Amino acid sequence: MVHSWAGYLILTLLIIRIIWGFIGSHYARFSHFVYSRENIMQFLKDTLHFRAKRYLGHNPAGGAMVILLIISLLITSISGIFLLGAEENAGPVAHWFVQAEGFWGNALEEVHEFFANFTLFLVLIHIAGVIVESLIHKENLVSSMLTGFKPEKTE
Repeated sequence: MVHSWAGYLILTLLIIRIIWGFIGSHYARFSHFVYSRENIMQFLKDTLHFRAKRYLGHNPAGGAMVILLIISLLITSISGIFLLGAEENAGPVAHWFVQAEGFWGNALEEVHEFFANFTLFLVLIHIAGVIVESLIHKENLVSSMLTGFKPEKTE
């Protein structure tokens, strides 16, 4: 039961973040940090050579990570809701699975588990990226992420 409520909470927070991505502050808007594949790849190459450009908002890799995390968490949450309906005959879509065979429960469980683990993998990559960028630019990105403020120039 706690697992299900945690999933609903995550889905609610995701919806809020998606809305914030359109109406939020300048650096929180998707229009500010969704970059082309070429820009992302060039930024990653520059990062590997410790010469990545500093950004006040999300850098190209960070922007791509936000999108990947949102997509992965959405799939995890939605597949969880469907899994709850198929396996437990509970939740908002349970009525769709009244006559369903066991196939749906097994398939949804695989999707849900894969994306839950993929999300954890993305979180680890994200943490590594924050550490690397903090070292390259000699600044505390964790503080900026928590407060929403980042100095224009590093000292």
